[in-house]
Amino acid sequence: MNPACWRGPLGWVLRRPNAAAQLRRALWATLAGLGVFYLLRYGFNEPAMALYALFGAIPITLFSRLPGTARERTAPLLAALPVGLLLVTAGTLLAAHSWSAALGMFVVTFVTSYLGVGGPAAGGLATSFQLYYLLPCFPPYAPESLGQRLGGLAVGMLTAALVDRLLWQGPLPPPYRVLLADAVDATAEYCTALARRIAEPSGDTAAPPHDRVSQTLLATRLTQVALPERPTGASLRHRGLYDVRAVLRHLVNQLDRIALDRHGPAPHAARLLDSTAGSLRRAAGVLRAAAPEDLATDTLAESVRSFGCARQATVGTASPGQLRLAAVVHDTAAAGVLLTEAARIAFDAPPQHLWHRLGTPFRYATVSAPVRYWYRLRLHLTPRSVLFQNALRAALALAGARLLVGSLNLPHGFWVLLATLSLLRTSASDTRGALGPAFLGTGLGAVVAALLVVVAGNTPAVYMVAAPVVVFLGFGVGPLLGPVWVQAALTLTLVTVFAQVEPPSLGIPTWRFLDVLIGGLIGATAALLAWPRGAQNELRRSVVRFMAASAQACQDLTERLCRPPGGQDLAGEDGEVLRDADRTLRLVQAAYTQYRTEGASRKGPELPWELAMAAGYSTVGGGALLLAEHATDTTPLPPAVADQLIDLAARVADDCRRAAELVRRSGHVEPHERGGYLADECGPLIASTAHGAGTGPAAVFLVADLETWLTGIAYDATRVDRVLDDLRAGRTADLGYRH
Repeated sequence: MNPACWRGPLGWVLRRPNAAAQLRRALWATLAGLGVFYLLRYGFNEPAMALYALFGAIPITLFSRLPGTARERTAPLLAALPVGLLLVTAGTLLAAHSWSAALGMFVVTFVTSYLGVGGPAAGGLATSFQLYYLLPCFPPYAPESLGQRLGGLAVGMLTAALVDRLLWQGPLPPPYRVLLADAVDATAEYCTALARRIAEPSGDTAAPPHDRVSQTLLATRLTQVALPERPTGASLRHRGLYDVRAVLRHLVNQLDRIALDRHGPAPHAARLLDSTAGSLRRAAGVLRAAAPEDLATDTLAESVRSFGCARQATVGTASPGQLRLAAVVHDTAAAGVLLTEAARIAFDAPPQHLWHRLGTPFRYATVSAPVRYWYRLRLHLTPRSVLFQNALRAALALAGARLLVGSLNLPHGFWVLLATLSLLRTSASDTRGALGPAFLGTGLGAVVAALLVVVAGNTPAVYMVAAPVVVFLGFGVGPLLGPVWVQAALTLTLVTVFAQVEPPSLGIPTWRFLDVLIGGLIGATAALLAWPRGAQNELRRSVVRFMAASAQACQDLTERLCRPPGGQDLAGEDGEVLRDADRTLRLVQAAYTQYRTEGASRKGPELPWELAMAAGYSTVGGGALLLAEHATDTTPLPPAVADQLIDLAARVADDCRRAAELVRRSGHVEPHERGGYLADECGPLIASTAHGAGTGPAAVFLVADLETWLTGIAYDATRVDRVLDDLRAGRTADLGYRH
């Protein structure tokens, strides 16, 4: 029956977003965790082994966030087993002293958190790994019980993996590749509409379907996607999907420029746009099917070469405006070639031979998986990475909590660290916001647990019956009601479980409340001392660095292409020109993604971050295309033409730096008169065509492509100034694409 037809409390629950997924997760925890706990506790009379079996299954079932179907989750769950056994062994042996346990806590927390930069599979198990170390690193120090602990953990983890496979598969969020396919399809439709427009400018007055492109592109932002589905890993799948999105963004920007063009009919350009649209549709098919097509079915690369011949034939007669339009169309088609190749690489197709050179966009597809993973780890191994900050913050908080628990000799010290782990957020304000519901929920759960202990006393059957009800309802319905109910459920779960391992007393719910209070305060202190504003300040710094690096890349790449070193292949220099900009791009993307999750940090008006990064995206994406197209050109341009382009690049770089200063000061910068681009952007093209036979077609194409790239970056950079002016004046700002 349709849940919308259900009435009463059950209907309300079933109509909540993600209700089915929450109920499945709660049932998974109940069957796997409590099932194996009861079997070992009452069937084999092994309470210690039963406790570790429960804590082998519960973290996986309740706290892990792994991508894919149950079948796809089995491999990482089984791979986590030896890691879990190692962590329990380490915790058991290091529990001899508080300082050794705290040091181990620091190392385990930092390593498991930081390794999550390699992708959601590793990051989704980080909390489970930390809990596997947490439980045994507390007294009693009992290395002789290590065998029982390892056996219980193994049984619990294997049972969790088995139940996950056998349990019904709940609804999954749409895979990221499908969201990308929708955006690529919408862009293909946009491309086709523009092809009709430039083929017969006076015959098609309908507005191109840009709204659908904007909506589908918005859906592919990492901040809009469920955490397990984000392509943030080092695998070929994730790198390829990330590149598809990056290239698609650049391609749409180029189509927007074509939409603004008002020149006469351009049949060759229209045919190339049609070919690009066809290639985009095939790439969307690759993304939907999750399998690469035969490259021979895609003729876009051949169409680009044919268009190049047509451009060459019109060099002597085309106006600068027509040459610029041809450059934009050519860049659009070249981006289509890259997008198709990225989609194929994402699904294990070997890259074409031309991408094997150093500095090419898909060089990563020619190196081994460990090398790719190492590059990702090395990229974020800096205090300027929010992922590094998060790992260090959590490690310091949990290690400090372990030292405090040991020095005070608190009973059930495990619960203190559990509270610290569950309440610590990436900013002080978010952590502070989590404390109130946690204290209230824990207090409510402690009161109910105390009443249960008073009524049931030392009657295990009562706790046996209560525990499954608490776990299923508490973690199935609790998340839908709010964090208060989750904390209450967690408190009741711990009390009903430990009452079956040791004699129950009123001290258990009391200590649970005090432990959460202490753990929450430790987490709040750590969040206040270590990067208290979370990603907010780091995002600002990262955006400023990204824009500054992009400004420098504009000048460096223009200089290299206008006056290439004799006999050198620019792409063979490992993309040195764009390396800094690309590196800062990946760091700023991580900061922005985290920033969008920090609700308490984003009160009040905020800067248009996506718009501020647009010039940098254009620099990196368009610059990679320029290198791929013109890297082998070793003949310098005529000095007059080169000087004009280098001067234009300097002006564009100045606008990028001014935009960076606007972001750094939140828009409080003295106004200035910016030189226009629309009036004189054809200057280098006019100069190059004026040389006649002295400037070959290849040089004219390079000038057109460079000028198109630079003026596009300038448009994005100067738009930051205009939008901030609108925001300061209280006007509605246009945060969309070029039109």
